Amino acid sequence: MFRAQWMFELAPGMSSSGLEPLPCRASSRGPGVKSVDARGKHEIAKEEKAKELFLKAVEEEQNGALYEAIKFYRLAMQLVPDIEFKITYTRSPDGDGVGKRCVEDNKEDDKMADLLSDFQQQLTLQESSVKLCQPEVDVSQTHISVLPMEVLMYIFRWVVSSDLDLRSLEQLSLVCRGFYICARDPEIWHQVCLKIWGRSCNKLVPYTSWREMFLERPRVRFDGVYISKTKYIRQGEQSLDGFYRAWHQVEYYRYLRFFPDGQVMMLTTPEDPQSIVPRLRTKNTRTDAILLGHYRLSQETDNQTKVFAVIMKKKEEKPIDYHKYRYFRRVPAQETDHSFHVGLQLCSSGRQRFNKLVWIHHSCHITYKSTGETAVTTFDIDKMYTPLFFARVKSFTAFSEKPL
Repeated sequence: MFRAQWMFELAPGMSSSGLEPLPCRASSRGPGVKSVDARGKHEIAKEEKAKELFLKAVEEEQNGALYEAIKFYRLAMQLVPDIEFKITYTRSPDGDGVGKRCVEDNKEDDKMADLLSDFQQQLTLQESSVKLCQPEVDVSQTHISVLPMEVLMYIFRWVVSSDLDLRSLEQLSLVCRGFYICARDPEIWHQVCLKIWGRSCNKLVPYTSWREMFLERPRVRFDGVYISKTKYIRQGEQSLDGFYRAWHQVEYYRYLRFFPDGQVMMLTTPEDPQSIVPRLRTKNTRTDAILLGHYRLSQETDNQTKVFAVIMKKKEEKPIDYHKYRYFRRVPAQETDHSFHVGLQLCSSGRQRFNKLVWIHHSCHITYKSTGETAVTTFDIDKMYTPLFFARVKSFTAFSEKPL
């Protein structure tokens, strides 16, 4: 009897005497107060969700994922339109990482200015045995990160190759932090500068690095062709009846291709670039009218870089036909050597650098082998000598014949 009464008193809603039920707390506040509390909790939860989405959008924007950032911004503003003014960006660095980039100050931005030193510091702090890169996913095959540093640098020299393809080296540096460090190796850029300017680049001053020297110092480009197009109208011969005289429009191109080893090719032809440019990939071209020679860069006192070249036609040994002149005496023709001396001024045009060559000198030297005398004919630089503009050719750097 006592046990039943005790359990009855413990039941909710009953008084200690068990005669009347206790009033419920919620019912004493009324239905209106209950709905207000539920609505307030819902608004707080919605605002918290909007803050989380907004901070996530800020993080995606800092990482460069603009499409994802816009998506999170839109979701946050759909929940709370003025959520931007309700965020204080006071999350601690030890939190979940959402919105962490919003609390970065200007000192952190200054530290990221030198990207190379920052990447080197990160790799040093990661683990005792430094690896330049790590596989993103587990692979059964041998990953490139297993290779020693010397082998990796040898691969990078093959990427640059003897053609000095620094564009491919810069693209390779975008793969990861380790490749970025390898692509900034001073020894690679020093050898590139030596191949271009020779002994004149022993001193680094006034540049801060060999890479900066390569980018800023005037130089000719090797990954394409300098092309000029010339047009003029020429008067033709008079007709037989004398009533009219024909006029002809003459159009031709000049092509100039430089190589890192100091050699240069020049070709003047009416054929368009689509048919000529593929033949200029190597120096062993079979084009008959091609002129081969050497060039050098000259830094004048007026801070202008000029290119001087001496070119001549390829020598072809023709066999002598003795049977043709067997029964009569042949008068030997006087042997001569023809060479052309070219002077060009290196300029920059538009957004591209060192992409324009302006004519300053052109002459023909004829040397007679029997006497050793040389006859020089200098051509006037007029409107017929139009400037040459650089055109990049991807196929010139598609293959590597030997490393740097």
